[in-house]
Amino acid sequence: MTIKTPPQAPPTWTHTPEQIKTETTAVIDTAKKLHDQVAAIETPTFESVIKVLAEADNVRYGQINQLSFYHHVSGDKQVRDSSTKAEELFRDFDIEAGMREDLYKVVNAVFEQHPEADPESKRLLEKMNLDFTRNGLALPKEKRDELKVLQKKVSNLEVAYNKNLGEETGYILFTGEELAGVPEDTISQFNIVDGKYKMTYKYPDIFPVMKYAQNPDTRRRAFVGDQNKVIENCDLLIQAVKLRADIAAILGYKTHAAYVLEERMAKSPESVITFLNDLREKLAGAGKTEIAKLLKLKAKDLEALGLPPDDSFNVWDYRYYDRLLLETEYEVDAQKIAEYFPMQSTVEKMLGIFETLFSLKFVEVTGDERSVWHEDCKQFAVWKDDSGEDEFVGWLYFDLHPREGKYGHAANFNLSPGYTDNDGKRVYPVTALVCNFSKPSANKPSLLKHDEVVTFFHELGHGIHDLVSVTKFGRFHGTSVARDFVEAPSQMLEYWCWQKNELKNLSSHYLEPSKTIDDDLIEKIVKSKHVNGGLFNLRQLHFAMFDMTLHTSDGSIDVTKAWNEMREDISLMQQGNETTYGYASFGHLMGGYDSGYYGYLWSQVFATDIFYTKFLGAPMNTTAGLQYRDTILRPGGAKEEIDNLKELLGREPNNVAFLRELGVEN
Repeated sequence: MTIKTPPQAPPTWTHTPEQIKTETTAVIDTAKKLHDQVAAIETPTFESVIKVLAEADNVRYGQINQLSFYHHVSGDKQVRDSSTKAEELFRDFDIEAGMREDLYKVVNAVFEQHPEADPESKRLLEKMNLDFTRNGLALPKEKRDELKVLQKKVSNLEVAYNKNLGEETGYILFTGEELAGVPEDTISQFNIVDGKYKMTYKYPDIFPVMKYAQNPDTRRRAFVGDQNKVIENCDLLIQAVKLRADIAAILGYKTHAAYVLEERMAKSPESVITFLNDLREKLAGAGKTEIAKLLKLKAKDLEALGLPPDDSFNVWDYRYYDRLLLETEYEVDAQKIAEYFPMQSTVEKMLGIFETLFSLKFVEVTGDERSVWHEDCKQFAVWKDDSGEDEFVGWLYFDLHPREGKYGHAANFNLSPGYTDNDGKRVYPVTALVCNFSKPSANKPSLLKHDEVVTFFHELGHGIHDLVSVTKFGRFHGTSVARDFVEAPSQMLEYWCWQKNELKNLSSHYLEPSKTIDDDLIEKIVKSKHVNGGLFNLRQLHFAMFDMTLHTSDGSIDVTKAWNEMREDISLMQQGNETTYGYASFGHLMGGYDSGYYGYLWSQVFATDIFYTKFLGAPMNTTAGLQYRDTILRPGGAKEEIDNLKELLGREPNNVAFLRELGVEN
């Protein structure tokens, strides 16, 4: 294909703290004026109310997302602080706007007219009207005022929680002896403080320590330190849980979970709890068998290291003995495997898979033409080429290495949605992958462990969803789907990281680029996929069931007790006499996944069903890829997810493939 100049310039990333403040004020003031004008319309119609509000939102979403994004990635603390404040102001404004009775009256008047419109426009009208009713606009004024105050409190708590998490700079100092077993590549990147090695809680530091440190006390200290690294967030979450329960009660819902799930595929807390309990029952036997096997390995390991016996299996033992089991019984050496996945070539080949599967082309922007927020970033113009001519689809950014003040996990951020503007012209999306993979050293490039390859593929899947979606309204663009479906497309794409041919094609030894990973090593990786899968999924169940326990309560629950007791009860792993506060860094609960963590397991059912039905045996089938792209990814949230699934599968989705994949009985 012949690459042309993109029809839309990328965003600029030169905002100062003062500019963020000024633009935030301007965005809010503009929206307020428009809302005042729309609310004053005496004869409301779809064109004069819904269309006008939607067109303004289309633009505003991108402005808000960019100004709020800086606090996740900027290297300048003043910029991050200004961005955090902007997010607070935007949230407060959204709460105010969502509680305006005059706006509700004109929107509801249009809703009651049942106007003729295309399906996406009808869906927009229904959602707008529902937003207001779920915000309590049918309540008396004094209740609405109370509700507004509570919602702002929750919003501010969430912003503060995530700011604390993003700004976290804790660490532990270890001696070289305490780090025995940890790869030299990791230790060499630790700073030296007072003659000791400084391990931060960033992924590239703590994960190798948890996986390789032979000293159980080193692992215990690392685990407990990480769990308790943002202890100031404990009270923020506890307050938020109580306030959410109070808000649900005012709105007439039994619990916060009942309120949230009304708009999810699951529909009710009862269906979620039944799903989780059923899965827990099916996985418990496998988990107990896996614990017994790991305890035998632990006994041998402690004896070999000359350490006293210990018949408990603690949560800080899991990563270490999981890794040791993979190395000894399955001969899967994560460090050796990583040698075949240098970041640069692996990422290029990943993009190649998506190019083949979805008929895309990624063109990297280099030199002075780049428009990025940090020198580490990569920028791509993305094109589609299955229509006979080049078609621009949007901008993609990668920000892949850790740094101080940066978001500490792996996530995809939509920076601006795609939509059709009021002149009928296409406006293209902008999306970013923010990860924390090890930086290259003086002697080696950045090498991706296999689980990091899976993580990257997953997050890139979200980015692709953002890019190839085509909706009329920004509200429905890309990943703006039901929260308990949003992970399914990315989870489905993870399967490519476990296929023999795809793994071989992704690989290239960092010392011998022409050398790909051998078949024997691939076979070992594939066989290891569900090793300790029972324990892994029981850990996920702990998070999901803790979330549901909090949000089906009246808010008076002892959160710390629930966190610790449920971990031991559900995950089957002990934690000695340690009391941990991991919920203080469980960002999902304060980042939009409240009453929603179950969605990771719920959506896995759909992901597995899609892969087994459409791609098992032929992962690179472009015909199936394009069908999937256009049926599942393209509509975004403009259609009901279950309808898209039935169209793709030719039937109702089911859990047969999911349970088969986990190796448990239906």
